[in-house]
Amino acid sequence: MIEGLLGRKIGMTQIFDETGAVVPVTVIEVGPCVVTQIRVRERDGYEAVQIGFGEVKPKSLNKPQRGHLAGAGKLVRHLREFSADNPSDYKVGDVLGPDLFATGQMVDVTGTSKGKGFQGVVRRHGFNGGPRTHGQSDRLRAPGSIGAGTDPGHVFKNTRMAGQMGNRRVTVMNLTVVEVISDRNLLLVRGSVPGAKNGLVMIRRAAKGN
Repeated sequence: MIEGLLGRKIGMTQIFDETGAVVPVTVIEVGPCVVTQIRVRERDGYEAVQIGFGEVKPKSLNKPQRGHLAGAGKLVRHLREFSADNPSDYKVGDVLGPDLFATGQMVDVTGTSKGKGFQGVVRRHGFNGGPRTHGQSDRLRAPGSIGAGTDPGHVFKNTRMAGQMGNRRVTVMNLTVVEVISDRNLLLVRGSVPGAKNGLVMIRRAAKGN
């Protein structure tokens, strides 16, 4: 079985379970994903299944890209590789959908978080800022000291400072699959997943769950 699939975050909603409790869920359009290439150890040095997702017009791809996808019979925007228990079970052109997952299964969802631009340390890292009195009226949200002067004489790498916030790869682990709607290629998972609406996400079998 292949490890995961590609999908598109549609948004959040809520459903009711059998006890009548409200369950917050994220709706993900999973597939249809098409197998575009099979990686084999003899040729590539490793084994994997490359899949594509998201239809695209021919003019959006260059000639080498269209040639690579010719065997799959479908032009796609996104390509990703996933490991599989037995890659030889798949062939180029196979179409995969949310049936890969089952209700109650734990999955890991990876996406690109929302970009929030350049932010200070209070919002980015949760700093408290400086005192509000005693001549500090202009240092309310400042980081304070970032290191000693003479020794070591430089700012240590990875010191928490202001900068770009968000717009990075984030993985949320151990989300529960609440419902699989195969005829509409929809997957409902409990909780939130990274990214904005219509953002690309990868849904994989939980690495630490189940």
